[in-house]
Amino acid sequence: MRIAVVGGGISGLGAAWLISKDPDHQVTLFEREERLGGHVDTQRVQVGGQEYDVDMGFSAYTDENFPLFKRLLDELHVKSQPVHMGLSVLDGRSGMEYNASSVGSLLARPRNLLDQKFLLMLAEIKRFHKEAPHLLEGEGAGPTLGEYLREQKYSSMFVDNHIVPLVGALWLAPVAHVMALPGKYVVRFLRSHKMLRDGKHLQWRSIVGGSARYVEAMRKDWKVAERLNTPVLRITRDDDAVRIASKHGEERFDQVILACHSDQALRLLADPSEMETRLLGAMRYQENEAVLHTDARLLPRKKRAWGAWNAYVAPQASDQCTLSYCMNILQKLDSPEPLIVTLNRTAEIDPAKILARKSLHHPVYDRQSIDAQHQRVKINGQRRTWFSGAYWRYGFHEDGLRTAVSVAKAMDVEWHHH
Repeated sequence: MRIAVVGGGISGLGAAWLISKDPDHQVTLFEREERLGGHVDTQRVQVGGQEYDVDMGFSAYTDENFPLFKRLLDELHVKSQPVHMGLSVLDGRSGMEYNASSVGSLLARPRNLLDQKFLLMLAEIKRFHKEAPHLLEGEGAGPTLGEYLREQKYSSMFVDNHIVPLVGALWLAPVAHVMALPGKYVVRFLRSHKMLRDGKHLQWRSIVGGSARYVEAMRKDWKVAERLNTPVLRITRDDDAVRIASKHGEERFDQVILACHSDQALRLLADPSEMETRLLGAMRYQENEAVLHTDARLLPRKKRAWGAWNAYVAPQASDQCTLSYCMNILQKLDSPEPLIVTLNRTAEIDPAKILARKSLHHPVYDRQSIDAQHQRVKINGQRRTWFSGAYWRYGFHEDGLRTAVSVAKAMDVEWHHH
């Protein structure tokens, strides 16, 4: 079969890589940018006369929660390294800062120990870890995270300085979106990622030399016709073929896998069905501006409060998630100045210290989009059209790969162990 894959992120790469192993299929991959990788974006930058490969998008994973991705790296012989994943929070209103990964760093400001609200928050963190899993026992949709926190009378200190920065960092979501997330969805995720502490921590890992190394390894000897810098203009489906229009004219395929974002997929379909319009239209996206820079002022003031993830609680309610990743910790980079990727705080970064910038789009999860996720089977594989993307699950790298593997399987292409 002639199969077109639209989108060169993890979902499209995974589908193209797997399906092209089958000699019965010819795969053509369309990507509008001039590079493949999607949210994998490793930038080579110079600091102090040295070159560093720094990840601006996807950068870390765990073996336990990314089993398919781990398998992919093993099969490609891509090296990874253990890294320390911790979250620090700096409250721009009160100046309070702490790092949630160890007692020493929790007390980055010793006076936190004298602060009643801070001590109450520590007790509430323990309470949340113990009680929140009970949410999963109830029937039906259950409350939103915001409703649950209000019902259980959690303090504003816990909400503003712990749970909102934590969940916001995971889903790159602003406060309003965090509070509108279904409580069960959040708790299920936190529990499966061992973030509701039962003493065990997961070991996070990053790819040696940057995430782009695995993309290069996938492409090394694959039999995929790559159409880079080729935006798809329109997809028309009829009984015997799928026609894809691009700058190369119109080409015929037997099947198409849409591995782009749901809103992009909907725009490309010349005649979406009612169900396609409803489900794909239920998924919204939010833009986040990412800047790679060396301005240490964007990290907590005390160096021992620095985490791999550093959340910032803005003095005025913001409709964006503000977060800085310390890439020295995440990628074990030893540079004279810190290498930082900051989301949505560009105005506060010294322009002379900016190395690169880009815009990323992330799914917005709410009851409507999570309801649509459960109905993917109603449109997947209909009219020669398949949908693959992290937005069908939690929005993470593993989710993108998982949906790609499931589409390949539906086309009778199994991923055999080597």
